Amino acid sequence: MKPISTTAAPAAIGPYSQAICVGNLLFCSGQLPIDPATGAFPEGGVEAQTRQSLANIRAILTEAGTDLAHVVKTTVFLASMDDFAAMNSVYAEAFSAPFPARSAVAVKTLPKNALVEIECIAEV
Repeated sequence: MKPISTTAAPAAIGPYSQAICVGNLLFCSGQLPIDPATGAFPEGGVEAQTRQSLANIRAILTEAGTDLAHVVKTTVFLASMDDFAAMNSVYAEAFSAPFPARSAVAVKTLPKNALVEIECIAEV
């Protein structure tokens, strides 16, 4: 196992790695919409938070030598399914066909009361 870490994404806030590479697969931990430069969530609701979570994933993928085109699976955690359509429209801007497999689930609460958190598995 090889840990992947970059300052271009928020540091892990617990006993976990930003990502772990095993063979040709990269397992990215859930990315909250924290701007690594400010330590805060962006303003603008779930759309802005989705963009930031994806930017954090993109930074980790870049550090590992891959990109969004090599993402094979994502899991999107939402604080409310009422935000699904807004999240989905931003998500659709980030990925192109063939789209990764995806699960999207509503959870009771996300860390720091985020509206969204996204994790992924990618090929490296």
